[in-house]
Amino acid sequence: MKHLLQLAAVAIPLCSYFASLPVSQGDEAKPTAKDATPPKESTDDVLLEGHSGHGEVFNEGPRQAAYLMDGVGNVHFDVTTKSDEARAFVRQGVGQLHGFWYFESERCFRQAAMIDPDCATAYWGMAMSNRKSTDRAKGFIEKATERKDKVSKREQMLIKAFETYINAKAGSKEEKEKRAKKYVTDLEAILFDFPDDIEVKAFLCEFLWSAKREGIDMVSYFAVDALIQQVLDVEPLHPVHHYRIHLWDSHKAEMALESAARCGLAAPAIAHMWHMPGHIYSRLKRYHDAVYQQEASARVDHAHMMKDLVIPDQIHNFAHNNEWCIRNLVHVGRVNDAIDLAKNMISMPRHPKYNHIGKSGSYKYGRQRLQDVLRTYQLHEQLIALADTPYLEKCDNEGEDLKRDRYLASALVAVGDVEKANAIRSELDKAATDEKAKQKKAGDEAEAKAKEEKKNEKEIKKARSDAEGKFKNRLKDIDKAIAEIDGRLAAREGDVKRALELFKKADGVPVEEQVALMLQDGQKDEAVKKINAHVRSNRGEVRPLAAQVATLWAADKKDDARKAFEELRKLSSAVDLQVPAFANLTPIATELGFDANWRMEATVASDTGARPALSSLGPFRWQPVQAANWTLHDVDNNPRSLSDFDGKPVVVIFYLGAGCLHCAEQLQAFAPKTEEFRKAGYEVVAISSDKQTVMKRAYEDLENGFPFPLVSDSDLSIFKAYRCYDDFEKQPLHGTFVIDTQGRIRWQDISYEPFMDPDFVLKEANRLLGQDNWEATTKTERLTVLPK
Repeated sequence: MKHLLQLAAVAIPLCSYFASLPVSQGDEAKPTAKDATPPKESTDDVLLEGHSGHGEVFNEGPRQAAYLMDGVGNVHFDVTTKSDEARAFVRQGVGQLHGFWYFESERCFRQAAMIDPDCATAYWGMAMSNRKSTDRAKGFIEKATERKDKVSKREQMLIKAFETYINAKAGSKEEKEKRAKKYVTDLEAILFDFPDDIEVKAFLCEFLWSAKREGIDMVSYFAVDALIQQVLDVEPLHPVHHYRIHLWDSHKAEMALESAARCGLAAPAIAHMWHMPGHIYSRLKRYHDAVYQQEASARVDHAHMMKDLVIPDQIHNFAHNNEWCIRNLVHVGRVNDAIDLAKNMISMPRHPKYNHIGKSGSYKYGRQRLQDVLRTYQLHEQLIALADTPYLEKCDNEGEDLKRDRYLASALVAVGDVEKANAIRSELDKAATDEKAKQKKAGDEAEAKAKEEKKNEKEIKKARSDAEGKFKNRLKDIDKAIAEIDGRLAAREGDVKRALELFKKADGVPVEEQVALMLQDGQKDEAVKKINAHVRSNRGEVRPLAAQVATLWAADKKDDARKAFEELRKLSSAVDLQVPAFANLTPIATELGFDANWRMEATVASDTGARPALSSLGPFRWQPVQAANWTLHDVDNNPRSLSDFDGKPVVVIFYLGAGCLHCAEQLQAFAPKTEEFRKAGYEVVAISSDKQTVMKRAYEDLENGFPFPLVSDSDLSIFKAYRCYDDFEKQPLHGTFVIDTQGRIRWQDISYEPFMDPDFVLKEANRLLGQDNWEATTKTERLTVLPK
């Protein structure tokens, strides 16, 4: 607290004093943008350190330089600019737009604008990259409009079309439909004047599909498909294959098989282009083909994020791809890999903006899929082992914690730990009682308020009903969880009929487990009927087929069991034979004359196109990358290095010197927590953009020094190495990093604002390193073999 008060007392005067120091005193002025960058906005307000000089919309999004890539799509997009380099970045950005790689497309358009500040189309591209972020899109298109007189008629029409669209009223269904129809009309107007423009045709195809959400009916799928074909007649590997997949995905998936074969090849550097064919193959129950595509997507994304130090969940659709990949891995029996990928998603950095339990990102999806695979394959002991680890511990989310408790209690009953299962059941009983009390209180308050407002009897009743209704779903979910636990307890006591009745009430109990109980109770015909129906409704999935084989065999229908086993073998190329669901089929396989390894080699379909080796695309698991080492001088001009902390985790803060009030506030937030970090095993160090002499004077004004080292990086080389630098405006950015005992970056925040929550950083660092410790002590990352 002493350091906190000292820093608070000197922060404002220090900021004012050091910001005013002239360069002639030997102190470094703040870097400014080169002439190539667009002119900064004039403002009467002081521009805060790390903020963009071009307007608020430039604060967010990528602020590090783009680079030209291979494999982002063969696009034909004319742009008015004197710079061939700017033209190349605009075209690359258009290709990335077609691949929904919005974070990188915005980066490319920013790069083009830095090279050619008058390139209006670069700002149009930034706006297009943010179509779902209306305020940012409006800000970018405004910049494009200011410059549109300097570009061609076609570019002006594109800018005007999007400006009209994004600024149109969209508060009601009618307004959304009106603006969507206007945008279609405006794109078609461009094609009347420029009928050979395949990029505008591609954008029109995408919008005709996506505008269904805005009320435009798909009048003719074939008409849109014909427009797509016009693009492909000119450029056979155009990324418009992506849009054909979307077009037919939920309507008639087989119509997009050709595009499914070519989509990834059309833009192999864009992960989403590999992902999209997975839609088609999943619809057609071709799960092995779907897994190839989704695994390819995951690997490409992992490679990119690790190379460019991008937080995984900053990438659009990344988590969605990986969670779907896990679902399909389950369908093909790659249980080990499904568990690995789910755990990998959970182990990724969490962030209050990008990845947390309340957002559909890596953490939430990974947690859900890990529980799903363990439950689907009845890996009860593994679920129990993970329940109190960072993978499946309580997460302070009612819905997710309820699911965990339901699955955990069910697993505990399955392994015979009835006492712990009953303890969880008692907690759920209490939760239901508490929820009912809240429900009644809310109803009473709503009724009292309605009476006070002189509402009639019908309105009073409705007010109470509405207030109480907000609790119904939660209570229903608790009831279902209790029903499943009670059903499993009943089954353990031998009361199978009651168990099955409770399972019906519970909803969601795996059919495979219900069928096993029916067999145990002698309900052979009913069991066969139920498992056959389950297989029909889950065509192409190996888990139901494995249960069907076991059920038919137990029902003494051996001929049918053989046929079912033969169907399973056709899909068996990737199954993990050591998983109990498959290992338990070994005696049946032996009696039927199959080898102990009864899997059959996969036959690659003739319509999938060329496929590169998955290992060539990137790693299966995302991994933290090595932090750049540094040696910098502290306030006493002594050298300090990252390597000094070898064997000890460290929190590294990049701050923008004594002239930055926000930085002073961040240091003020972290300083009183220093001892807490040290007790947990972490060191803290702050890297300043000031020269060592400036930093030293600021330090000397603190009466009792500072609780952690401050070091100087006045040439910004380390800022740049950690990407805490805006390459477009040539200025440093705020950054906070957690670096582990092996010198790897485990967590980061790079922004125009400093990260102000030291408690979150400490909690997240403990989680990440706790996961490492758990893996090290259990000496396993693959838990499909049951522990002894």
